[in-house]
Amino acid sequence: MIHHLKKALLSLVLLTTVVSSTAVAQKKLFPEAPGIVSYTYRNQFAEDVPGTLDRIKDNGITDIEFSSLFKQTAEDLRKMCDARGLKCSSYGGSYEDLINKTDELGKAALALGAAYVRVANIPHKGPFTLEHAKQAVADFNKYGKLLKDKYGLTFIYHNHGFEYQPYQDGTLYDYILKNTDPKYVSMELDILWAFLPGQDPAQLLARYGNRYKALHMKDLKKGVARGSLSGSTPKDNDVILGTGQIDIPAVIKAARKAGVKHYYIEDESSSCLTQVPESIKYLNSLKK
Repeated sequence: MIHHLKKALLSLVLLTTVVSSTAVAQKKLFPEAPGIVSYTYRNQFAEDVPGTLDRIKDNGITDIEFSSLFKQTAEDLRKMCDARGLKCSSYGGSYEDLINKTDELGKAALALGAAYVRVANIPHKGPFTLEHAKQAVADFNKYGKLLKDKYGLTFIYHNHGFEYQPYQDGTLYDYILKNTDPKYVSMELDILWAFLPGQDPAQLLARYGNRYKALHMKDLKKGVARGSLSGSTPKDNDVILGTGQIDIPAVIKAARKAGVKHYYIEDESSSCLTQVPESIKYLNSLKK
């Protein structure tokens, strides 16, 4: 009788613990581990690929967007990731590679196990113009369809700040969104490169919803003036999430509503080794 009573009490304690843990998780805005963009650790990857993958794993991260193969074959990089329980969900290439090396890009993405192929720039000299935007629309539709039809991959374009030139009642970024085919062209929102030119990342997520498949999570140093359409800012203007100018909780809430699945931290600063763990702590501390 006493044995059965102890067993029942133990079961009740375990159940209470599980329910309590679930309730805590439900109160968190961002309970999961974020992903990471390999560019964050570009200097470390250049010296030691396996060691850098170990560092990523030690931070509790399992989701990676690779922007380079770091002198490895896609197959070998995949093996190193698999051995550590890491997954490459997105592979970034250049605009030129999208046009001239589409098959190479697609095959590398598949070998890595990625679902997305990402481009983060549109070649242009001087201010970004409607002609540049029109050419990008044509190329994104064409090669996005090719990647989808031939490789089952989703093409995503990553904004870089220069696209927000005013156009009609919006910007050239709006033009690109409205004129690309949602079946073949999706988006990755870099929240710093939307915020710095003067846009509201949360409003963009609300406006275009499920066109967004992924975010680059970064924050802009306090005191840095907004309004630049240059697509450039010093790398050390990337600061720990929550310590800069961007309303990160508002962005995450809007991204949840939009159905965004991948939240990659990208920290381009020289302090990334110390800042990334702090950014993760910040994200996990947020409450709904």
